[in-house]
Amino acid sequence: MTGDEIVLGPLPKGITLAKEGMRKRVWNVLGHTYWMKAASESSFAFETYDPPGTGVPPHVHPLQDEHIYVLEGVFTLYLDGEWTTAGPGDTVLMPRNLPHAYYNRSEAPTRGLFWVSPAGKLAQLFDKLHNLTDPDEVVRVSAEHDVEFLPAGSIEGA
Repeated sequence: MTGDEIVLGPLPKGITLAKEGMRKRVWNVLGHTYWMKAASESSFAFETYDPPGTGVPPHVHPLQDEHIYVLEGVFTLYLDGEWTTAGPGDTVLMPRNLPHAYYNRSEAPTRGLFWVSPAGKLAQLFDKLHNLTDPDEVVRVSAEHDVEFLPAGSIEGA
């Protein structure tokens, strides 16, 4: 990750190379690696690498729609009261205010292209979460950036 602040404006032209983040931005968030792929005021995209046994617990984006295009592996997903899976080539649609979670419960890594619209404060959130190790602090900081985690234990199987 670089030290420069992310300031969102119109989508810039250009190419974000494979295995790199836009503006070289890469984050480590509780065992996941996130590469920023596109950032503007209207949308924000990032690629994830999720080792086996990792996941993001149930949460809500009250101001953003979120999508996942699965690149590799199988994601186990919680979507508004139901558990399901998505594999390579599948697109997961998560409208704002929909409680959702994703996990890699397989033996192999997963990769996905995530994007949210509008961008909101998600890129700035990842800057704050980079290299944090305390899950309670992750939840606290996330709430300051419009990501609301559901209480631990409130969703069976999460």
